[in-house]
Amino acid sequence: MALLDRFGTMSLAQVLAPAIDYAENGHPIEASVVAAIESHRELFESFPSSRRMFLPLGRVPEPGETFRMPDLANTLRQVVEAEQLALAAGKTRSEALRAAFDRFYKGDIAEEMARFYRENGGDFTMEDFARYEPIWAEPLHTTYRGYDVYTSPPTSRGGLEATMQLNLVEGFDLRALGAGSAETIHLLSEAIKVAKADVYAYAADPALVDVPLDELLSKDYAAARRSLIDPSGVMVYPGPGNPVRVEDLDAPVRRPAGAVSERRRGHFAEASYAGSTTSFSIADRFGNVVAATPTHGGAFGTGVVVGNTGLTFNNGSRIGSTSPYPDHVNYVRGGQIPILNNSPIIVLRDGRFHAALGTPGGETIGQTQFQVLVNLLDFGMPIQEAIAAPRLSGDPNFYVPGAEVRFRLEDRLPGAVVGTLEGLGYTVELAPGYAFGSMQGITLDAVTGALMAGADPRRVAYAVGW
Repeated sequence: MALLDRFGTMSLAQVLAPAIDYAENGHPIEASVVAAIESHRELFESFPSSRRMFLPLGRVPEPGETFRMPDLANTLRQVVEAEQLALAAGKTRSEALRAAFDRFYKGDIAEEMARFYRENGGDFTMEDFARYEPIWAEPLHTTYRGYDVYTSPPTSRGGLEATMQLNLVEGFDLRALGAGSAETIHLLSEAIKVAKADVYAYAADPALVDVPLDELLSKDYAAARRSLIDPSGVMVYPGPGNPVRVEDLDAPVRRPAGAVSERRRGHFAEASYAGSTTSFSIADRFGNVVAATPTHGGAFGTGVVVGNTGLTFNNGSRIGSTSPYPDHVNYVRGGQIPILNNSPIIVLRDGRFHAALGTPGGETIGQTQFQVLVNLLDFGMPIQEAIAAPRLSGDPNFYVPGAEVRFRLEDRLPGAVVGTLEGLGYTVELAPGYAFGSMQGITLDAVTGALMAGADPRRVAYAVGW
């Protein structure tokens, strides 16, 4: 609603009409969603409201079956009704959008959400909803080989990660090494480790923590941290640097070929829970571009449908958005916004739009965007080729220096590349051919003015021009 008020021209009624139609009249449910519902069936059966929406006939829907969400349709109609009543009463467009916003966060919809949590032992109150306001924040910005790259700031972690990774590899001639070469893959994976060491140490809720963003994104800091990267060998996962005192830099620790770090990550499980994220990029004929990566923070969020609203809440308190270590800045606390990884990106060249992209994928988001940007900006790939190219992914989470970092590679890489990586010190794990992320993106041809879109073959996704 805030975005529509500031930049849009349509009414909320117009914008929500397709969503209401899908929710009310249904749509054929896709097989991967059916599988996700099946895996969460026990949770859905715990609450009548969840059971009613996700198991409407007392069972998991069949793929292709028409799936309806009438309670959600009714909630969307309520906010539209608030807008339309305000317009009928002579209110301005902005005032009408605010009336819709207030009905959701302060009116009968909020009352229903608070009632549900009160009656089911939850902690949300009317005051919690009423305090909410959208946050307009300055995007993160770095330059990369003459391009301007913009992305979301903390409390998103992925944007900081992707921009820091670009800064790190800017000092290497990737184009000369070649796309998909073992040498390029090695530099990308090492940059991922170095950036994550800093991001996991410093990214936090900026309302509570002074995050040194300018210093983390400075070229001087990137140059200092780049010295950790040895093109001829693999480093142990490093500790964070000191972006305020760049000269305080620990020497890198090298890992012999085939060796595995004996240091583990403590007795806390660090693996992120599976997410429920999507991403889309849209450009119109007027030159407006939107890149968005909405997320539930976990599969179906908390997995609990809130009363009769048809809504499921974001699960931002899950491990991955929060640290499992009580002394860490991102340990779950009241009043603190957890760190999510969603981080859509817009790239400009000489002040003109060049590309927009984003992906779901939890821990892989920043890594995936980094690799696709390198494909676009270093290797000049068309958007679809840049998206479909083989990827790597490092996991699990990255809180403790010396932790074992496992890199997996999609198995479309040539055997010679895999062999060279093993010679550099990697224990190579191959994943199925299309495994990591689900990137969607748009590029503008600066010469012809043509917009081109690409969609990822790794999940259900598409590119459309009209």
